[in-house]
Amino acid sequence: MNEQLFGNKVRHLLNQGLRANVHDESRVGARLKAARDQALARQRAEPAGALAWADNVAGRFGGWAGLSLKVVLPSLMLVAAAGGLYAWQQNQRAAELEEIDAQLLTDDLPIDAYLDRGFQNYLKKTSATAEEQ
Repeated sequence: MNEQLFGNKVRHLLNQGLRANVHDESRVGARLKAARDQALARQRAEPAGALAWADNVAGRFGGWAGLSLKVVLPSLMLVAAAGGLYAWQQNQRAAELEEIDAQLLTDDLPIDAYLDRGFQNYLKKTSATAEEQ
């Protein structure tokens, strides 16, 4: 049974008993009223702990099980998506490097030519003259 509903039913029954007892036995009614006031004072005077808000948040989500479904599950999905994105980017980078390697290996020019500084200077000069024209 819901705590709030149960509390409301008990309060209603106590209020009915209080009204009946006040008319019949004023002493018992006064004791019941004093006990009820004392219980309400204790309930209101209890300070909330530093992490009491966490329990309130968890209660709004349907308890700790509901919190795990509504917070932990999306968090895990976010981590999985980030991992998938990282893996996809690494595959793309590997594919680009494979393409460059394939172009170098299938070219008529030997690989040592790309490592030669004189050839690099020649390429810079030829590209500069081609841009000027």
